[in-house]
Amino acid sequence: MCARRFLMLIFVFTLLVVAGAFAIFQFGNRVLIDRAVPKGHFAAAAAGAGPDYRLAANWIARPGLADDPSAWRPDGTQRGGVGSAAIFYVHPTTYLYTDRWNAPLQPGGDTEFRTRLFAQSQASAFNGSGAIWAPRYRQAAFGAFLLSSADAQRALDLAYGDVLAAFDEFVREAGNRPIILAGHSQGALQLMRLLRERVAGRPIARRVVAAYVVGWPISRTADLPALGLPACASANQSGCILSWLTFGEPANPDLVLNSYQGSAGLAGGKRRREDLLCVNPLTGTPDAAAPPQANPGTLVPTQDLKSATLQSGLVGGRCDKGLLIVGGDLPPLGPFVLPGNNYHVYDYALFWGAIRADAERRLAAWHR
Repeated sequence: MCARRFLMLIFVFTLLVVAGAFAIFQFGNRVLIDRAVPKGHFAAAAAGAGPDYRLAANWIARPGLADDPSAWRPDGTQRGGVGSAAIFYVHPTTYLYTDRWNAPLQPGGDTEFRTRLFAQSQASAFNGSGAIWAPRYRQAAFGAFLLSSADAQRALDLAYGDVLAAFDEFVREAGNRPIILAGHSQGALQLMRLLRERVAGRPIARRVVAAYVVGWPISRTADLPALGLPACASANQSGCILSWLTFGEPANPDLVLNSYQGSAGLAGGKRRREDLLCVNPLTGTPDAAAPPQANPGTLVPTQDLKSATLQSGLVGGRCDKGLLIVGGDLPPLGPFVLPGNNYHVYDYALFWGAIRADAERRLAAWHR
């Protein structure tokens, strides 16, 4: 019951804000669009002035920041040392309102709570590998992902401009340290563009330990060649990309992939279902399978829900036709899974321990 209540809590705070899922669902539901899409046309001024990332206030997480949510560890996790990497993490959508197309930098209230929750439950997986920078950015609102329009694209472009500015400041502050990139959903979408425009073909690519582009589909043929890094082919490889979309059985990804199929890729050409990249976080390799015993830790909460422990051996997974299909002793998620048995909201939580170990292993490989 503890695990179920915890995952219900995560669902309440994340399911409706994981805009990346809906960005590719394209439900076409007019009621949903009418209620969730921001009113009026895009106006950059509505989101307020752009951020100055020299100021600590414009970061959710960064070295020296008080009450940094990315510093959290599950109960019983050994603190150990802190690695030498600099981690740049981009959170998913947490702004649900329809009053503007982009969230303000300091939204407060439940948006702030959700943003910090993501940094705590996702970015924390990397705090054993080094220092974490996680920018506040004028994220595109949830409703911007429900339709294709000029207003929605401008909202995404504004959000990306902030992520780009944050990355440039991150690089300046990080010095010559190795770099880990991580994001989820809208954050993963922004990372893909960042890889194409700031990493591919540049000297900084040699400093990238790994890029965790999670919860957003990547085409091996139509996207990957533009990102400047290959897919991770082995568990001890550095300078590569990991990506996965988590589903249970029986998996029905049509709501996700119908719009993906045939869309234009970042490298040109059309995306196809058969080209979807799946790197299994349990093995660190593509198109692989692993039993539950190979999973070093799924997040399971304390009774009061104030923290969590890692429970090993619960969840296995296998890559199957580009999807990561989970199995084993999964917590009773019930109706809180997205249509088609889509476990999108649990992309990090189910594999938190494996992601942590994967990052540390690739960092060691980069140093070698």
